[in-house]
Amino acid sequence: MKSLPARLVLEDGTIYEGYSFGANNSSYGEVVFATSMTGYQEMLTDPSFAGQIVVPTYPIIGNYGINDRDSESKKIQVSGFVVREFSRRPSHSLSTSSLDNFLKSHDVPGISGVDTRAITRHLRSRGVMMGMITTQKSGDEALEELTQLPRYEETDFVSKVSTRHAYPWDLPTATMSNEFGSYNPAPETTYKITVTDCGLKYNILRILRSKGCQVTVLPATAQASDILDTKPDGVLISPGPGDPNNLNYAVNSVKELAGKVPLFGICLGNQVVGKAFGGTTFKLKFGHRGANHSVRDIETGAVYITAQNHGYALDPDSLPSDIQVSHINLNDDTVEGIKHKSLPILTIQYHSEASPGPQDNEYLFDRFLDLVKEYKS
Repeated sequence: MKSLPARLVLEDGTIYEGYSFGANNSSYGEVVFATSMTGYQEMLTDPSFAGQIVVPTYPIIGNYGINDRDSESKKIQVSGFVVREFSRRPSHSLSTSSLDNFLKSHDVPGISGVDTRAITRHLRSRGVMMGMITTQKSGDEALEELTQLPRYEETDFVSKVSTRHAYPWDLPTATMSNEFGSYNPAPETTYKITVTDCGLKYNILRILRSKGCQVTVLPATAQASDILDTKPDGVLISPGPGDPNNLNYAVNSVKELAGKVPLFGICLGNQVVGKAFGGTTFKLKFGHRGANHSVRDIETGAVYITAQNHGYALDPDSLPSDIQVSHINLNDDTVEGIKHKSLPILTIQYHSEASPGPQDNEYLFDRFLDLVKEYKS
């Protein structure tokens, strides 16, 4: 079957011509690149990519298909997908669908046959920008429409991706699967952890459950009183999409929770906690997205290769004296984690739950649970 011509139109007038796959429609969003070599299914279903057109730098995408257990949320979250080449015939024992059919089933357009390395260089030079994938519109028509559409930072994407209702998580975890493909029983629960869903990935819940936690998920809009009503031993503020300046409701909840229960913020949760203590955030030129970002843990001096997905960062000069930077990015010296000097609060900017990706950052969940244990005693 011959693919329809398609184009990726950027707001600065740059146009990349290619071929359509996935859904045959137009879609717009902030165009960003990601440097992971694998994990496109996790990437597509990561709520932190909501409102964005994602460009993987790896040239061949889709070769191992789509399976039933690697999604990080209930649906594809990206606005569009841009690849150099996609595999029409995936090969993997767990594959149940092709990338093309997966995008079609969620009505998400893709474009292939474009030079994704050139797009990446352009975004690194000019910065991330709004764009549109289309098979129906000319370049001029797409540019005109882009000027009328909301910009990425103007939308509260957290409210779009967060759960509407509280729910418990007690599903089997990937870390407890055995060599026969079945799952071992989850351990008995030791701590009650409440997660506020700003756009969380399922692997956060899987890891907490595998470490013996009873897990409850609440909407991002939950007030501090709602969170405390779950009688948690600790609270995790999840990752998520968009500009943290749109999240006063989450920031206010953290302000009220501070000192009443141990807190752990991941990615967007790091920014929300920082803002709750008076910190400010700024937008990165092209963000950190991929599975190969080096970070130093200042306390131990250890350097970790981390998975990241964020376009905003905390300004270290805006943080008060009772907050200290705990992790630093070795590529650009941006803040990768903070902790409170006296209260049981710690955060990280990267993804300790990354899958696929570096697994050695799961120690941060243990560090959080150590805080919980100490606070309870």
